[in-house]
Amino acid sequence: MSAPLKSYRSWLLLLCVIGLPWLATAQSYPVKPVRVVVGLAPGGGTDYQARLFSQKLSENLRQQFIVDNRLGAGGMMAYQTAASSAPDGYTLLVSTPVYTIVPAFNERSPHHPLRDFTPVSLLTKAPYLVVVHPSFPGKSFADMIAYAKTAPLNFGVSGIGTTIHLGAAWIAQATRANIVIVPYKGTGPALNDLLGAQIHTTFANILNVAPHIKSARLRALAVSGIERSTAMPNTPTIAESGVPGFDVTTWHGWLAPAGTPPGVVQKIQTELARFIHTPAIAEKLAADGGEAVGNTPAQYQRFLTEEIARWRALAKTTQLKRSEEHTS
Repeated sequence: MSAPLKSYRSWLLLLCVIGLPWLATAQSYPVKPVRVVVGLAPGGGTDYQARLFSQKLSENLRQQFIVDNRLGAGGMMAYQTAASSAPDGYTLLVSTPVYTIVPAFNERSPHHPLRDFTPVSLLTKAPYLVVVHPSFPGKSFADMIAYAKTAPLNFGVSGIGTTIHLGAAWIAQATRANIVIVPYKGTGPALNDLLGAQIHTTFANILNVAPHIKSARLRALAVSGIERSTAMPNTPTIAESGVPGFDVTTWHGWLAPAGTPPGVVQKIQTELARFIHTPAIAEKLAADGGEAVGNTPAQYQRFLTEEIARWRALAKTTQLKRSEEHTS
Protein backbone atom coordinates (compact mmCIF):
# COMPACT_ATOMS: atom_id res chain seq x y z
CA MET A 1 0.00 0.00 0.00
CA SER A 2 1.36 3.41 -0.95
CA ALA A 3 2.25 5.98 1.70
CA PRO A 4 -0.36 8.52 0.47
CA LEU A 5 -3.11 5.88 0.64
CA LYS A 6 -2.06 4.88 4.17
CA SER A 7 -2.09 8.54 5.20
CA TYR A 8 -5.56 9.03 3.67
CA ARG A 9 -6.95 6.00 5.51
CA SER A 10 -5.39 7.18 8.77
CA TRP A 11 -7.09 10.55 8.44
CA LEU A 12 -10.38 8.87 7.56
CA LEU A 13 -10.14 6.65 10.62
CA LEU A 14 -9.36 9.66 12.81
CA LEU A 15 -12.39 11.52 11.48
CA CYS A 16 -14.60 8.53 12.20
CA VAL A 17 -13.24 8.26 15.76
CA ILE A 18 -13.92 11.97 16.31
CA GLY A 19 -17.30 12.03 14.59
CA LEU A 20 -18.91 8.80 15.78
CA PRO A 21 -19.42 9.89 19.42
CA TRP A 22 -21.21 13.05 18.22
CA LEU A 23 -23.36 10.98 15.87
CA ALA A 24 -24.21 8.47 18.57
CA THR A 25 -25.02 11.26 21.02
CA ALA A 26 -27.35 12.94 18.54
CA GLN A 27 -29.13 9.69 17.70
CA SER A 28 -29.82 8.79 21.34
CA TYR A 29 -30.55 12.35 22.53
CA PRO A 30 -32.35 13.00 24.81
CA VAL A 31 -31.99 10.23 27.37
CA LYS A 32 -32.95 12.35 30.38
CA PRO A 33 -34.99 15.53 31.07
CA VAL A 34 -33.84 18.77 29.42
CA ARG A 35 -33.86 22.07 31.28
CA VAL A 36 -35.05 25.14 29.34
CA VAL A 37 -33.89 28.25 31.25
CA VAL A 38 -35.97 31.44 30.98
CA GLY A 39 -34.89 34.78 32.44
CA LEU A 40 -38.41 36.19 32.71
CA ALA A 41 -41.28 35.52 35.09
CA PRO A 42 -43.99 32.92 34.43
CA GLY A 43 -47.09 34.17 32.66
CA GLY A 44 -45.49 36.51 30.12
CA GLY A 45 -45.28 36.01 26.37
CA THR A 46 -41.73 34.64 26.39
CA ASP A 47 -42.53 32.17 29.17
CA TYR A 48 -45.73 31.12 27.39
CA GLN A 49 -43.86 30.36 24.17
CA ALA A 50 -41.07 28.53 26.02
CA ARG A 51 -43.66 26.28 27.66
CA LEU A 52 -45.53 25.75 24.39
CA PHE A 53 -42.40 24.68 22.52
CA SER A 54 -41.10 22.62 25.45
CA GLN A 55 -44.38 20.71 25.58
CA LYS A 56 -44.18 19.91 21.86
CA LEU A 57 -40.57 18.73 22.18
CA SER A 58 -41.53 16.57 25.16
CA GLU A 59 -44.26 14.95 23.07
CA ASN A 60 -42.13 14.46 19.96
CA LEU A 61 -38.89 13.32 21.62
CA ARG A 62 -40.58 11.41 24.46
CA GLN A 63 -38.50 13.09 27.12
CA GLN A 64 -39.36 15.98 29.42
CA PHE A 65 -38.31 19.52 28.48
CA ILE A 66 -38.81 21.48 31.71
CA VAL A 67 -38.98 25.28 31.86
CA ASP A 68 -36.81 26.76 34.63
CA ASN A 69 -37.52 30.45 35.37
CA ARG A 70 -34.35 32.08 36.75
CA LEU A 71 -35.08 35.71 37.58
CA GLY A 72 -32.62 38.45 38.45
CA ALA A 73 -30.09 40.91 37.03
CA GLY A 74 -32.20 41.72 33.98
CA GLY A 75 -32.04 38.19 32.61
CA MET A 76 -28.35 37.69 33.37
CA MET A 77 -29.05 35.18 36.16
CA ALA A 78 -30.62 32.85 33.60
CA TYR A 79 -27.82 33.59 31.14
CA GLN A 80 -25.10 32.67 33.65
CA THR A 81 -26.95 29.56 34.80
CA ALA A 82 -27.15 28.22 31.24
CA ALA A 83 -23.67 29.38 30.16
CA SER A 84 -22.03 27.54 33.07
CA SER A 85 -23.93 24.30 32.42
CA ALA A 86 -22.44 21.26 30.72
CA PRO A 87 -22.47 21.58 26.90
CA ASP A 88 -24.38 18.37 26.38
CA GLY A 89 -27.78 19.59 25.17
CA TYR A 90 -29.50 19.08 28.53
CA THR A 91 -29.57 22.79 29.37
CA LEU A 92 -30.90 25.32 26.87
CA LEU A 93 -31.45 29.07 27.17
CA VAL A 94 -34.41 31.02 25.85
CA SER A 95 -32.86 34.13 24.32
CA THR A 96 -34.48 37.56 23.96
CA PRO A 97 -33.23 40.97 22.74
CA VAL A 98 -31.59 41.74 26.09
CA TYR A 99 -28.77 39.31 25.27
CA THR A 100 -27.81 41.32 22.19
CA ILE A 101 -28.34 44.71 23.81
CA VAL A 102 -25.98 44.05 26.75
CA PRO A 103 -22.78 43.45 24.69
CA ALA A 104 -23.77 46.21 22.26
CA PHE A 105 -23.95 48.86 24.96
CA ASN A 106 -21.06 47.56 27.04
CA GLU A 107 -18.20 46.24 24.92
CA ARG A 108 -16.42 45.08 28.10
CA SER A 109 -19.41 43.05 29.22
CA PRO A 110 -18.51 39.49 30.27
CA HIS A 111 -21.67 38.34 28.52
CA HIS A 112 -21.65 37.71 24.78
CA PRO A 113 -24.11 35.19 23.29
CA LEU A 114 -21.90 34.22 20.34
CA ARG A 115 -18.99 33.44 22.63
CA ASP A 116 -20.86 31.74 25.46
CA PHE A 117 -23.49 29.88 23.42
CA THR A 118 -24.17 28.00 20.22
CA PRO A 119 -27.25 29.31 18.36
CA VAL A 120 -30.03 26.77 17.86
CA SER A 121 -32.86 28.71 16.20
CA LEU A 122 -34.71 32.01 16.14
CA LEU A 123 -38.25 30.82 16.76
CA THR A 124 -40.54 33.85 16.73
CA LYS A 125 -40.65 37.59 16.14
CA ALA A 126 -43.37 40.06 17.12
CA PRO A 127 -43.62 43.80 16.46
CA TYR A 128 -44.88 46.51 18.78
CA LEU A 129 -47.64 49.02 18.12
CA VAL A 130 -47.26 52.77 18.57
CA VAL A 131 -50.46 53.65 20.41
CA VAL A 132 -51.96 56.95 21.57
CA HIS A 133 -54.91 58.03 23.67
CA PRO A 134 -57.98 58.84 21.52
CA SER A 135 -57.81 62.46 22.70
CA PHE A 136 -54.45 62.91 20.98
CA PRO A 137 -54.94 65.28 18.02
CA GLY A 138 -52.83 63.34 15.54
CA LYS A 139 -54.40 60.63 13.38
CA SER A 140 -51.17 59.14 12.00
CA PHE A 141 -47.54 58.53 12.98
CA ALA A 142 -46.53 61.48 10.77
CA ASP A 143 -49.01 63.66 12.67
CA MET A 144 -47.47 62.53 15.95
CA ILE A 145 -43.98 63.53 14.81
CA ALA A 146 -45.29 66.87 13.54
CA TYR A 147 -46.82 67.45 16.98
CA ALA A 148 -43.50 66.60 18.65
CA LYS A 149 -41.76 69.28 16.60
CA THR A 150 -44.00 71.95 18.12
CA ALA A 151 -44.39 70.66 21.68
CA PRO A 152 -42.81 67.99 23.93
CA LEU A 153 -44.14 64.47 23.29
CA ASN A 154 -44.06 62.20 26.36
CA PHE A 155 -43.10 58.71 25.21
CA GLY A 156 -43.51 56.02 27.88
CA VAL A 157 -40.99 53.16 27.79
CA SER A 158 -40.53 50.01 29.88
CA GLY A 159 -37.15 50.37 31.54
CA ILE A 160 -33.86 51.85 30.38
CA GLY A 161 -31.91 50.05 27.66
CA THR A 162 -34.85 47.88 26.57
CA THR A 163 -35.96 47.43 22.96
CA ILE A 164 -38.88 49.77 23.63
CA HIS A 165 -36.59 52.44 25.07
CA LEU A 166 -34.12 52.08 22.21
CA GLY A 167 -36.92 52.20 19.66
CA ALA A 168 -38.15 55.51 21.11
CA ALA A 169 -34.59 56.86 21.08
CA TRP A 170 -34.20 55.78 17.45
CA ILE A 171 -37.35 57.69 16.49
CA ALA A 172 -36.18 60.78 18.38
CA GLN A 173 -32.78 60.68 16.70
CA ALA A 174 -34.14 60.06 13.20
CA THR A 175 -36.88 62.69 13.29
CA ARG A 176 -35.16 65.29 15.52
CA ALA A 177 -38.51 65.71 17.23
CA ASN A 178 -38.91 66.83 20.84
CA ILE A 179 -39.53 63.38 22.31
CA VAL A 180 -39.30 63.11 26.08
CA ILE A 181 -38.60 59.51 27.13
CA VAL A 182 -40.47 58.59 30.31
CA PRO A 183 -39.18 55.31 31.82
CA TYR A 184 -41.45 52.90 33.68
CA LYS A 185 -40.78 49.63 35.48
CA GLY A 186 -42.77 47.72 32.86
CA THR A 187 -45.19 48.01 29.97
CA GLY A 188 -48.18 47.65 32.33
CA PRO A 189 -47.60 50.91 34.26
CA ALA A 190 -46.84 52.78 31.02
CA LEU A 191 -50.03 51.47 29.44
CA ASN A 192 -52.07 52.46 32.50
CA ASP A 193 -50.78 56.02 32.31
CA LEU A 194 -51.51 56.15 28.58
CA LEU A 195 -55.09 54.97 29.20
CA GLY A 196 -55.36 57.81 31.70
CA ALA A 197 -53.90 60.32 29.18
CA GLN A 198 -50.92 60.98 31.48
CA ILE A 199 -48.48 60.40 28.61
CA HIS A 200 -48.88 60.81 24.85
CA THR A 201 -47.71 57.46 23.50
CA THR A 202 -45.90 54.19 24.08
CA PHE A 203 -44.90 50.98 22.36
CA ALA A 204 -47.07 48.01 23.30
CA ASN A 205 -47.48 44.35 22.45
CA ILE A 206 -50.38 43.75 20.08
CA LEU A 207 -51.94 41.19 22.43
CA ASN A 208 -51.94 43.66 25.33
CA VAL A 209 -53.56 46.54 23.48
CA ALA A 210 -55.88 44.81 21.00
CA PRO A 211 -58.87 44.94 23.41
CA HIS A 212 -58.25 48.66 24.09
CA ILE A 213 -58.06 49.40 20.36
CA LYS A 214 -61.25 47.45 19.74
CA SER A 215 -63.04 49.42 22.48
CA ALA A 216 -61.62 52.73 21.15
CA ARG A 217 -59.78 53.43 24.40
CA LEU A 218 -56.52 53.57 22.41
CA ARG A 219 -55.64 54.24 18.79
CA ALA A 220 -52.86 52.46 16.86
CA LEU A 221 -50.69 54.68 14.64
CA ALA A 222 -47.93 52.36 13.40
CA VAL A 223 -46.23 48.97 13.65
CA SER A 224 -42.58 48.75 14.70
CA GLY A 225 -41.53 45.85 12.43
CA ILE A 226 -40.12 46.27 8.93
CA GLU A 227 -43.29 44.67 7.50
CA ARG A 228 -46.94 45.14 8.37
CA SER A 229 -48.36 42.77 10.95
CA THR A 230 -50.71 40.07 9.77
CA ALA A 231 -52.72 40.75 12.93
CA MET A 232 -53.23 44.42 11.92
CA PRO A 233 -52.60 44.60 8.15
CA ASN A 234 -54.15 48.07 7.75
CA THR A 235 -51.74 49.69 10.22
CA PRO A 236 -48.65 51.09 8.44
CA THR A 237 -45.10 50.51 9.63
CA ILE A 238 -42.91 53.19 11.16
CA ALA A 239 -40.50 52.58 8.26
CA GLU A 240 -43.15 53.60 5.72
CA SER A 241 -44.34 56.47 7.91
CA GLY A 242 -41.20 58.58 8.01
CA VAL A 243 -38.33 56.58 9.57
CA PRO A 244 -36.81 54.47 6.75
CA GLY A 245 -35.32 51.15 7.85
CA PHE A 246 -36.92 51.23 11.29
CA ASP A 247 -37.25 47.70 12.61
CA VAL A 248 -37.63 47.05 16.33
CA THR A 249 -39.25 43.82 17.43
CA THR A 250 -39.32 41.50 20.35
CA TRP A 251 -38.11 38.00 19.53
CA HIS A 252 -37.58 34.58 21.06
CA GLY A 253 -34.85 32.10 20.20
CA TRP A 254 -33.04 29.18 21.79
CA LEU A 255 -29.33 28.84 22.58
CA ALA A 256 -27.20 25.92 23.77
CA PRO A 257 -24.00 26.29 25.84
CA ALA A 258 -20.88 26.73 23.70
CA GLY A 259 -19.38 23.37 22.79
CA THR A 260 -22.67 21.48 22.58
CA PRO A 261 -22.26 18.72 19.94
CA PRO A 262 -23.40 19.96 16.51
CA GLY A 263 -25.51 16.84 16.00
CA VAL A 264 -27.49 17.55 19.17
CA VAL A 265 -27.97 21.21 18.22
CA GLN A 266 -29.19 20.16 14.78
CA LYS A 267 -31.59 17.61 16.23
CA ILE A 268 -33.18 20.20 18.52
CA GLN A 269 -33.49 22.70 15.65
CA THR A 270 -34.98 20.08 13.33
CA GLU A 271 -37.60 19.11 15.89
CA LEU A 272 -38.48 22.74 16.59
CA ALA A 273 -38.79 23.48 12.86
CA ARG A 274 -41.00 20.42 12.45
CA PHE A 275 -43.90 21.97 14.35
CA ILE A 276 -43.18 25.72 14.42
CA HIS A 277 -45.03 26.32 11.13
CA THR A 278 -47.97 24.02 11.78
CA PRO A 279 -51.39 25.74 11.65
CA ALA A 280 -52.05 25.06 15.34
CA ILE A 281 -48.83 26.77 16.48
CA ALA A 282 -49.16 29.60 13.94
CA GLU A 283 -52.65 30.34 15.26
CA LYS A 284 -51.42 30.52 18.85
CA LEU A 285 -48.57 32.86 17.87
CA ALA A 286 -50.80 35.08 15.75
CA ALA A 287 -53.02 35.67 18.76
CA ASP A 288 -49.97 37.31 20.35
CA GLY A 289 -49.19 39.29 17.20
CA GLY A 290 -46.19 37.05 16.55
CA GLU A 291 -44.90 35.14 13.56
CA ALA A 292 -43.05 31.84 13.34
CA VAL A 293 -39.45 31.86 12.10
CA GLY A 294 -37.70 28.58 12.98
CA ASN A 295 -34.46 29.27 11.10
CA THR A 296 -31.19 27.29 11.09
CA PRO A 297 -28.32 27.69 13.59
CA ALA A 298 -26.24 29.50 10.95
CA GLN A 299 -29.10 31.88 10.12
CA TYR A 300 -29.70 32.56 13.80
CA GLN A 301 -26.00 33.29 14.29
CA ARG A 302 -26.13 35.88 11.50
CA PHE A 303 -29.26 37.40 13.05
CA LEU A 304 -27.57 37.76 16.46
CA THR A 305 -24.47 39.28 14.87
CA GLU A 306 -26.58 41.83 13.00
CA GLU A 307 -28.63 42.67 16.10
CA ILE A 308 -25.52 43.38 18.18
CA ALA A 309 -24.04 45.55 15.41
CA ARG A 310 -27.29 47.46 15.00
CA TRP A 311 -27.68 48.23 18.70
CA ARG A 312 -23.98 49.12 18.97
CA ALA A 313 -24.38 51.69 16.20
CA LEU A 314 -27.40 53.17 17.97
CA ALA A 315 -25.50 53.26 21.27
CA LYS A 316 -22.74 55.34 19.68
CA THR A 317 -25.08 57.80 17.97
CA THR A 318 -27.48 58.33 20.88
CA GLN A 319 -24.89 58.31 23.67
CA LEU A 320 -27.12 55.91 25.58
CA LYS A 321 -25.74 53.70 28.30
CA ARG A 322 -27.30 50.49 29.50
CA SER A 323 -26.89 48.97 32.93
CA GLU A 324 -27.00 45.20 33.13
CA GLU A 325 -29.24 45.54 36.17
CA HIS A 326 -32.17 46.80 34.10
CA THR A 327 -34.74 44.45 32.65
CA SER A 328 -35.66 43.87 29.03
